[in-house]
Amino acid sequence: QVQLVESGGGLVQAGGSLRLSCAASGRILRINTMAWYRQAPGEQRELVAGITSEGSTNYADSVKGRFAISRDNAKSTVYLQMNSLKPEETAVYYCNADHVTYASGLGAYTGHDYWGQGTQVTVSS
Repeated sequence: QVQLVESGGGLVQAGGSLRLSCAASGRILRINTMAWYRQAPGEQRELVAGITSEGSTNYADSVKGRFAISRDNAKSTVYLQMNSLKPEETAVYYCNADHVTYASGLGAYTGHDYWGQGTQVTVSS
């Protein structure tokens, strides 16, 4: 019923920038929280940044001042602007949506913890 599709990953040199996008599809009525996570090879998945439907944000300490998360509620889309990228930030970046209210048939339902397929970000030194 709800799918997340990321885009915008790629190869960038250290110090460069990338902008990731994640669009949620389905008959979505409201998404409470949207977030970006990343997972490097051999590492656990970690939260990068999150944003509520009201626009409150939180960031991992390592990205504060360099990354910016934003969203367009009308488009059910979340963005991650990444600046001053470092080689150690090479990872697969995943979009997450939680507490998603969507329409199905004649009813409305709420689902939790949806994930995108991930987009690779590679930062070369």
